[in-house]
Formats: sequence, structure tokens, C-alpha cells
Amino acid sequence: QVQLVESGGGLVQAGGSLRLSCAASGIIFSINTISWYRQAPGEQRELVATMTSGGSTNYADSVKGRFTISRDNAKNTVYLQMNSLKPEDTAVYYCNIVSKWYTFWGQGTQVTVSS
Repeated sequence: QVQLVESGGGLVQAGGSLRLSCAASGIIFSINTISWYRQAPGEQRELVATMTSGGSTNYADSVKGRFTISRDNAKNTVYLQMNSLKPEDTAVYYCNIVSKWYTFWGQGTQVTVSS
């Protein structure tokens, strides 16, 4: 029933920044993990960043130090702050929330980084 709506994608030049948002239409209880995935054309979907219910985070080596996953409970929104963007970051980005009962996916938002 709860849906995740993503926004914030777009076209930026290398070195620029974007902040992706993933807003839940309702409160999701008993969240286990919050994650961002991405998928480039012709490639498999890869895990970019994840946050556990305890607040610990993990990042793919390719984005470590540049991307930050965060959560605003008051707004029921998950964010991915992306700095120092590279052309290799070009992909469709998907937010993912795993709760005790369900797995939720955002619709995906395109991020394109030009050289």
C-alpha cells in the first residue's frame, strides 16, 4: 500500500552534486534496512548505499566518501546526497526499504553526469 516516490535526478556536469529524495506515501514501520541501488544500461543493478535500523551505513567502494545516505523521519523521506559526481555514476537510481513485512521500491530516477 505504501509507495516510494523518487525525485531529484537530472543532468549535471562532472564534479557537481545532486540530492535524491525518496518519499514514502505513508509511515513504514519496523524498517530493517534503507538502501539505494543503481543500474546503468546493460549492467546489473548494484547496491550503492545502505543504512540499517541501528543507523550504521555501508557504501560501495566506488562512491565511498562522495555519497551519503540519510533519513528524515519527520518527512518519511530517504535521501542520497551525491557529491563530486563522475560520468561513471550515470544510472537509474532506485531507493529500497526492507521492513519486517514488505520490501518497497521506488520507481527509479535518472542521473546523468556529463564529462
